[in-house]
Amino acid sequence: MELQERRYPIGIQTFSEIREKNYIYVDKTEYVYRMANGVAKYLFLSRPRRFGKSLLTSTLHSYFAGQHDLFKGLAIERLEKDWTEYPVLHFDMSTAKHVDRKRLESELSGKLAEYERLYGRSDEEVEVNQRLQGLIKRAHAQTGRQVVVLIDEYDAPLLDVMHEEENLPVLRNVMRNFYSPLKACDPHLRFVFLTGITKFSQLSIFSELNNIKNITMQPEYAAVCGISSEELATQMGEDVERLASRLGVTPGEAATRLRERYDGYHFAMPSPDIYNPFSLMNAFADGRLNSYWFGSGTPTYLIEMLRKYGVTPQHIGSRTCQAEDFDAPTERMADITPLLYQSGYITIKDYDADAELYTLDIPNTEVRVGLMRSLLGNYVDVPREANTAIALMSVPLRKGDMDGALRIIQQYLGTIPYCSGCTTEGHYQQLLYVIFSLLGHFVDIEVRTPRGRVDMVIRTKLAVYVVELKIGSTAAAAMAQIDLRQYPERFALAGLPVVKVAVSFDTEARTISDWKIEGE
Repeated sequence: MELQERRYPIGIQTFSEIREKNYIYVDKTEYVYRMANGVAKYLFLSRPRRFGKSLLTSTLHSYFAGQHDLFKGLAIERLEKDWTEYPVLHFDMSTAKHVDRKRLESELSGKLAEYERLYGRSDEEVEVNQRLQGLIKRAHAQTGRQVVVLIDEYDAPLLDVMHEEENLPVLRNVMRNFYSPLKACDPHLRFVFLTGITKFSQLSIFSELNNIKNITMQPEYAAVCGISSEELATQMGEDVERLASRLGVTPGEAATRLRERYDGYHFAMPSPDIYNPFSLMNAFADGRLNSYWFGSGTPTYLIEMLRKYGVTPQHIGSRTCQAEDFDAPTERMADITPLLYQSGYITIKDYDADAELYTLDIPNTEVRVGLMRSLLGNYVDVPREANTAIALMSVPLRKGDMDGALRIIQQYLGTIPYCSGCTTEGHYQQLLYVIFSLLGHFVDIEVRTPRGRVDMVIRTKLAVYVVELKIGSTAAAAMAQIDLRQYPERFALAGLPVVKVAVSFDTEARTISDWKIEGE
């Protein structure tokens, strides 16, 4: 059937523009009504970047501004009857990234000046906190209605310095000073909403404002940002059909590919499956699948933090912990779990209610491949050439030819310059973990069996590979260890052929010296 043209709001975060120009809008207005009319006046929501926080904030702005016409046909139209217009102070802190104290204060001053042109300013108001307090009181007095304050990406000025002992306290004090009037102005406020990526400690940022309700992990708001599996099925079925046509596959196959690549997020338990909205919209707009979210921001700070905390690639996911271990202030974190979770690189995958334990893991293929590609430079000096070699490896692996894949690795490693640390078994173990993860296969390290630990297990669509690595020894010795400890028995019920792979590395040649494969 002929599909009508669809407009996707790529990079557009203003609700009024999306509605007025007929862009696709996934209806979140029932959440907006619930937030605006709940028991809490002050709300905080944390979500990863490009997950729709700014659009949600803009939607709240339009709602509180009484712009009824923008909401026609949406869920909120049957819920809201009054449509009262309130004065709204909307501050987008994303413009205050990579700044020092002077520039941050200048940014805040400029934001206040926009509203002071509307509501005026007293000569006695000099500091930014005095000016914000004056604005709130005057807006209330002039309109006769309490004020709505929306602060989007409240933590943007702090993200780049979150672990700098010198700069973080300086910028944090500036922001704390700016936010300080929010409690004193409580009688003048109708609603306050703050969004961010990270959860900074309430004490350090909001001073005495201890009545903020954090809805980040509440199940009733699990799908407030992102696109749920139900929303995809009910509101975007036409878009899946269009993508399937572009890819030359059935709609069912297109839906499966989207799920594997962009789905898998959970911000509470219970929670529906949540798709990354930025990647999903880009895939629909382009008619192809790509690493849109990961490619939209180089996670330099994340790679630095992984090094700082000594986190190897295989230990990024598969974490079991309690909520306070990951839904925690990042400036006081003892390990990298809060940063990984709040930034969207790992997400909730399971929950044991009795033990109050969450299982966290990498959400989907897009994030896993993006992370591994970023980490590849830790193990080879020319990661761009490595990407070509890895792509070549995919051809024999799709046919179940591990011998051909190892031959390509051998040739590639033999051509690259010396890489520090490549004299240990752990180095090559982590390198192979990254390579096979980039190929989209399930890889596990140091897998326990009744008789020991397998160095590596790789699961493809055709086989389970049980891999033993040796340095300064032979592939025959590695194969003997596999047989002696009967590693394959552990995976006999996997439903796939179990293939034994013994690999030996030569530290002088810095590549694979030989290998043996049995069961292929």
